[in-house]
Amino acid sequence: MRRTLAIASLNSAISLSTCSVTLAASPRFSPSSFSSQRRLSVLNIKHLPAVLAMDSSKAGPLKEFPIGQDEATEEDYASQSKLLQEFTSISSIDKAWVFKSESGIGSQAMFSISQPNLLANKKRKYMLSSSISIDSNNNVNFQWAPFPVEMTGVSITVPSPSGSKLLVIRNSENESPTQFEIWSSSQLEEEFQIPQSTHGSVYADEWFERISWNSDESLIAYVAEEPSPCKPSFDYQGYKKDATKDKDCTSWKGQGDWEEEWGECYAGKRQPALFVINLNSGKVHAVKGIEKSLSVGQVVWAPPVEGIDQHLVFAGWSAEPRKLGIKYCYNRPCALYAVKVPLYKSESAESDLKSLEELNVVNLTQSINSAYFPRFSPDGKFLVFLSAKASVDSGVHSATDSLHRIDWPTDGKLSSSSKIIDVIPVVNCAENGQFPGLYCSSFLRKPWLSDGYTMILSSYWHSCQVILSVNVLSGEVLRISPVDSVFSWNILTLDGDNIIAVCSSPVDVPQIKYGCLVDKVNNTAGWHWLNVSSPIFKCSEKVMSLLSHLQFGILQILVKDVSDCSTKGAVKPFEAIFVSSKVKDAPDPLIVVLHGGPHSISLSSFSKSLAFLSSIGFSLLIVNYRGSLGFGEEALQSLPGKIGTQDVNDVLTAIDHVIEKGLVNPSKITVLGGSHGGFLTTHLIGQAPDKFVAAAARNPVCNLSSMVGATDIPDWCYVESYGTNGKTIFTEAPSAEHLTRFYNMSPLSHISKVKTPTIFLLGAQDLRVPVSNGLQYARALKGRGVETKVILFPNDIHGIERPQSDFESFLNIGVWFKKYCK
Repeated sequence: MRRTLAIASLNSAISLSTCSVTLAASPRFSPSSFSSQRRLSVLNIKHLPAVLAMDSSKAGPLKEFPIGQDEATEEDYASQSKLLQEFTSISSIDKAWVFKSESGIGSQAMFSISQPNLLANKKRKYMLSSSISIDSNNNVNFQWAPFPVEMTGVSITVPSPSGSKLLVIRNSENESPTQFEIWSSSQLEEEFQIPQSTHGSVYADEWFERISWNSDESLIAYVAEEPSPCKPSFDYQGYKKDATKDKDCTSWKGQGDWEEEWGECYAGKRQPALFVINLNSGKVHAVKGIEKSLSVGQVVWAPPVEGIDQHLVFAGWSAEPRKLGIKYCYNRPCALYAVKVPLYKSESAESDLKSLEELNVVNLTQSINSAYFPRFSPDGKFLVFLSAKASVDSGVHSATDSLHRIDWPTDGKLSSSSKIIDVIPVVNCAENGQFPGLYCSSFLRKPWLSDGYTMILSSYWHSCQVILSVNVLSGEVLRISPVDSVFSWNILTLDGDNIIAVCSSPVDVPQIKYGCLVDKVNNTAGWHWLNVSSPIFKCSEKVMSLLSHLQFGILQILVKDVSDCSTKGAVKPFEAIFVSSKVKDAPDPLIVVLHGGPHSISLSSFSKSLAFLSSIGFSLLIVNYRGSLGFGEEALQSLPGKIGTQDVNDVLTAIDHVIEKGLVNPSKITVLGGSHGGFLTTHLIGQAPDKFVAAAARNPVCNLSSMVGATDIPDWCYVESYGTNGKTIFTEAPSAEHLTRFYNMSPLSHISKVKTPTIFLLGAQDLRVPVSNGLQYARALKGRGVETKVILFPNDIHGIERPQSDFESFLNIGVWFKKYCK
């Protein structure tokens, strides 16, 4: 067989060589060249290398294309990549702070901004400042600094309560010390190097993370990785007794016992622990008395009481019976704790602290199974916190939140039996147009208006994000971003009783808004929102021109089959965001966009990647199927136990809706989703094989029966497959019956019907949906003759968020969809 192949290859080489020379010579034939041509065709085989060399020298080297590209797609890659770079370069505001000016007139704002650095494959972070003033006509003026300042190597920045100091933390990427810097308005005041023997990196993950200054700005509490545990040492004589953590060239370290981690995003991260640094002495102390099994986070200083040691309040998550994935999983039980931290009156008092092993830790929220994001009122009289009790009770990874309050004892005597007062309960099913429930992913550090009891926060309201005011004494909730706006609004910070926010839409880049309370006395007369000119979201003229030709709306989609709906909320309409061109000549090809979770949401906010896809000639149908956040608890809880059917039918119903309206061409529909959105994508091309001309799946869930034994959230597989009962029957050792159900509810069970060309974007380091899930499905498709493309990102986790990976991912999606929609 080998010999036959060699001869066939050789014959092909002769034929190709002869043909190429002939084609090259034919336009300018002469009698002499014709004679040469004839001689070439009968050349002895031994002269073939010379002929090939001669041919190569005349025709030039053959063009080599990157794997997966050809001449037809190269132009698409070139043109689309240039446009995608223009979208990618648009900056984002991560955080903002406001301080009163030293003159007492106006205020100073500081914005933390990030921008993808494709070449370095990192986010570039920088600061931009602005002076804020309001004139006599109530016009607001932002005077921006001429240039931003890049924060190279900075992990966290936190201003002090007075605004007179700025803490800058630089985490090391190796075994070097963590660096704390204290800056004044003009210079570096203090610098502390904290060795790895004290603690590892300071948490900067926006979950366990929290930096808290005390009231006199002499102490800072924070969360960092506990120091590396001592591991067994060995040398040429075997096990080495009394080994230290220090490196020694005459011995080597063993691995020691394996330690459980918190899953996706926390691989290689050690247990989060609580520390306090004294800025007067530079000494760092680990807070004692906290159980080893408790992971701590979100620390805040309690209001000081004269003559009594201060307390720290923090959220804690137990590692018992084991740690499951916590990223995006609010169903992990947690509580608020308080621990006493002795005041450092002198050097001797600090020394005494080292020997103080046991401090009284009080569980403040024993009567509720979820409590986090603690915030004290300005007067210190009460503590407000968020709860994901609905998630913990049902087992779903995210659900409708509730808000609660504890009255704080003025004498500093804490009790584990403190009464918990409900401020905002879980909303099961709201009447049309009414508050649908609280869906809050974060709180401001200082969320209070000057009355001391009104909180300002952002929450999801159907397909929009809105700004709410909450009276934590009466429980009154008001929507204070414009009620008639279908844009999404997100609060950045407060300027006294005024609000700095951003609003955007799928076709409008973010815009800074300044909100003023019209009647500060009654707090009921509404808010006036002013536009703020800003250099932050600057983008190219081409991008602005493309976006100006787009429009969007939010569609109400009626549930098709209500026979299986057991609650009122489950039969209410769901929503889809439809983005299209303003030009109505003929409908553009459609991309159906599906969010993950499934208990997440696609907001009517600006997305650079989706705006890019809109700008290259696609309409978008972004479906918030039942089970999404923002629509009440009953609608959300209607999905668990029915994944792969109810959510699939909702998507097909939304597609049929826009087809019936004449908004799309039914012969040019594609589908895109990641995680559970990828689960839906691969389900749809199996259950509706004639509906889609192309598909794209990012880290899709394709086979629950194999995922359950490898994911960091095996309980998710049970709850979403069995419903709330899945929480009860969850086990680390699935039965054959369980595995059969998982397989039957998976996209893989429909693979025999799939014929849609599909591209897979997979992160090799994904702990949430292991890469084997997508690869198994892709290989099965390819084996059945379906056109398949796989791009594997070796260093990416579930989100595929590293700048180069995200860029290449959406570039390939755009080229893939263009290829099949021509």
